[in-house]
Amino acid sequence: MQQSIHAPQQVQLPLFEAFLAQPVLPGLKAQEPARKHSQPELFSELSLRGAVGHCQNLLAPVLRELSEEDDARWLTLIAPPSNLTQAWLRDAGLNRERILLLHPRGNQSPLQLACEALRLGLSHTVVSWLGNINASARQQLVRAANAGNAQSLNIRLG
Repeated sequence: MQQSIHAPQQVQLPLFEAFLAQPVLPGLKAQEPARKHSQPELFSELSLRGAVGHCQNLLAPVLRELSEEDDARWLTLIAPPSNLTQAWLRDAGLNRERILLLHPRGNQSPLQLACEALRLGLSHTVVSWLGNINASARQQLVRAANAGNAQSLNIRLG
C-alpha cells in the first residue's frame, strides 16, 4: 500500500497573484480565489530550504519588490538572519531608504515586536523570521495587521 503525503495548502503572496492569473497551459482557465478581491490576505508565509546563498537569491526579488511599493510606509524587517546585512540589502538592489530593520530588546520576543510593528500601521509590510508558528501566533499577526492596515509576511528557513 502506497501512502501519499499531502502538504498543507499555503497562502500565496499577493505579489505572485499576477503571475498565477495567467493560465500555465493553453486551454486552462485561472480559478477565482474564494476570498474577495477588495481585501488582500493579511498574513502570508514563504518557506525556503537549501543553501543560504540560494535562499538569499530567491528572497532578494521578493524584498526588492516590497521595498519599491507605491505605499509611502516602511517595509519593516523583524529580526532578520545575521546574513541579511546592510551590504546584502544594497547589493540585492533594495531601496534601503524605505526599509526598517528591527530587533527585539530585553524580554520582547520577535512575535511581540512584529505584532507591534503591524499594529502601529507605519509599515505596509512587516517581514518576520519566526519559523514555524502555531495558530495562535498567526491569529495575533492577522489581528495586528488588520489593526494597522498592513500585511505580515513570515519567512521560514529550512
